[in-house]
Amino acid sequence: MRTRGNELIVRYCEKLGTPSFSQYRIVDALSAFRRFHRFLLAECGKSGNIRNMRLHVAAVVLGFCFLQAIPATASLPFSTVFRGEPTFEMLVRKAEEEGWRSRPIGERMVLVGKSLLGTPYRSLTLEIDDRLEAPSVDFLGMDCWTFYEIALGFSRMLELKPSGYTPQDLLAMIELDRYRGGHCTGLYTSRLHFLEDWIYDNERRGLVKNMTVSLGGVPMRGRYLNEMSRYWRSSRYLRHNPSLVPVIRNMEETVASRTIYHIPREQVAAIEPKIRSGDIICITGRGPEGFTEHVGIAYRDGVGVLHFMHASKDEHQVMIDVALHQYIYRYRKFAGIMVVRPLDVSPGENSHLASVQ
Repeated sequence: MRTRGNELIVRYCEKLGTPSFSQYRIVDALSAFRRFHRFLLAECGKSGNIRNMRLHVAAVVLGFCFLQAIPATASLPFSTVFRGEPTFEMLVRKAEEEGWRSRPIGERMVLVGKSLLGTPYRSLTLEIDDRLEAPSVDFLGMDCWTFYEIALGFSRMLELKPSGYTPQDLLAMIELDRYRGGHCTGLYTSRLHFLEDWIYDNERRGLVKNMTVSLGGVPMRGRYLNEMSRYWRSSRYLRHNPSLVPVIRNMEETVASRTIYHIPREQVAAIEPKIRSGDIICITGRGPEGFTEHVGIAYRDGVGVLHFMHASKDEHQVMIDVALHQYIYRYRKFAGIMVVRPLDVSPGENSHLASVQ
């Protein structure tokens, strides 16, 4: 039921905007309360019925202030959100000495990826807190997702400015890439948890181009998503915030309702010449639950062979593997690939980044 109090909350939130964790300048809870209080008084004054409305909106006000206070009064220490600073500094030195910034973004990604070869494989590196979600980077250990994500984020960072790179610059790129609409709200549900959703959101914002259909992709039929909501106890965030499980379930249904394309593995060898170094390769599964199983970066060597560069769980490290068309036959559960091409940051996203520095 839509009430006068609810309408005021909606109108106020539209004026205030969504709080962002960018660069850790988090909205102040007390200031937010005072602004909201003034807004309420003005609106109630217009209605001429302040006394009757006061009780009606009291619970809503308290709930609103409580939600504001969670991100406002809590932030994670730098040592939690950024690990492996010496590796970051090494990458910055190499990038400046070897002129990585002048290269196309795909080539930059390969250079970053090759510099991270041998990094230990480590899962659950994004599970850094019981309740608070924040952009994070871990150079000490990576899984398949964080490997390509760090390579992409570092490559974008080089484009942002000519020198003086800091960990905060990389964290801003991670936020741009990892979170829906490029903004972390401090909630677990603002993160893009599925590769298919990551592609959808980042392509919508002009950050990547999904090449799958143009390379002969076909629809993946009869698929559903329920792994996160079904096994929610395996997630640190969801164990401590079970009320988020229905939200995750809704996300799963939304993603599964879209038409998702892939290139069957029988066709990969034929289209390999059209894949570029630095393209992101999402490996699809046989289903019916889910769409993707793994992710990495395409790397074409000096003699033209297209390899799969990834953080390998089986080999326990970041590595350059065999040719892509061979790798996808290594495991029976692999069905094909999606090909996603990173793009340079659009002017609109550049403006967003400038606004959070």
